[in-house]
Order: sequence, then C-alpha cells, then structure tokens
Amino acid sequence: MKIGGLQKFSLIDYPGKICAIVFTQGCNFRCPYCHNPELVDPRRYGPVFPEDEVLSFMEKRRGKLDAISITGGEPTLQPDLENFIAAIKNLGFFVKLDTNGSNPEVVERLAERRLVDFWAMDVKGPLEKYSRIAGVSVDTANIQKSISLIIASDAEHEFRTTVVRSLLSSDDLARIIKLIAGAKTCALQGFVPVKTLNDDFLHQETYTPEEFSAFKKEFDSEELHVIIR
Repeated sequence: MKIGGLQKFSLIDYPGKICAIVFTQGCNFRCPYCHNPELVDPRRYGPVFPEDEVLSFMEKRRGKLDAISITGGEPTLQPDLENFIAAIKNLGFFVKLDTNGSNPEVVERLAERRLVDFWAMDVKGPLEKYSRIAGVSVDTANIQKSISLIIASDAEHEFRTTVVRSLLSSDDLARIIKLIAGAKTCALQGFVPVKTLNDDFLHQETYTPEEFSAFKKEFDSEELHVIIR
C-alpha cells in the first residue's frame, strides 16, 4: 500500500461514525478540479507512510474510533488493497471506500467478500462527458458496471458529483441522476477553488446556494435522497 496521508480523526467523512482517513497515493484520472493534487501528480508526491505503522495506529485506536475511511488518489489501484482492508476489518472497524469506479473487478471482489461497509463513488458527469472531465480516456462501461455493483451490494452507499459550472449543466445533472437509477443517495458537492490539480480551475465557479436548492427540489425523491454539500 502506498499511503500518502493519514488523518487520525474525523467526524464528517463516514456518516454517523467517528473515523480515521487513509489517503492512498496515485490516481488514473486527472480531473482538473481535484483537491488532492499531491496524491495524483507524481511530481508532488511526498513520503509514504509505512503500512505496518498505520495498522499499528489503528490497533491502538480500537474502542475510540468506529471506522476507517480509505480515499485517494484512487484506492483501487493499490495491489494490496484487499488484504489491507481485511486487516482493518479484523481489527473490528467499519470500512468506507472512496472510488472513481474505474476498476469494477476490484469493486466486485471487495463486494463479494463484504469487506466494504460504505461505498462512496465519484460520478464525474454524464457518460458522454466522462473523458473530458476526468482528463484521460475513460472506458465508461467500467463506470456503469461499478455503479451497478455498488447499488446491488447490501452495503451503504452514496454517489457524489463535484459540480463545476463550466463542466456540468443542469441537464448534465439530470443525466447523472438517470445513470445512478436505483441508488439510495446522491451528493452534489459545490466546487471550492482552494487547491486544484490544474491551477486554471482556481478561477472556476460552482452554482449558487439558490441554484443548488433548486437542484435538490428537482432531483430529490422517495427513492433517491439528494444531499447538497
């Protein structure tokens, strides 16, 4: 595991649970608005945290933390991810995994073993815009498969979209809602231009609070809970 960061305490990353956050190093997407460029751009990589030290920290926090959230970067690129999560589960923690959905075979293995208690998948946009937003060529069939696997799993889940005004229109958001049909929760996240992979995006904007309220009113339903962040 290439662990690029460790946040020892969070009340907000895993809904309803106290957690620590493990940040993996490396990503196969290049989303220009990414707020963790030091985990995506190899030129910005810092030293990695030894895996055994991270697991030792977790062992000492048994009874004080409820869960571990694993994010990135893109965690499913890590060849030791499955064993790492199994070790965390053996310590008695719930596990939340963030993913971009590009590796459905990893999602499927983890789901089959019920190693993930909460899935959070980023949905970049409607399929026809995926490669443009992700900054690389994306096989959207993999995105669709990961969405289906997560919805079919018995784990908690949410699909989330970072909303940059120049990249996503209200019609695009409607297409995303259709893409995740059957999901329980969708989070629309306002873009905050503080730190980005592409510095040009420091000048980009999201929608207004009033516009987000209108999105929630339009898309929220008994079947799908829409959260505005």
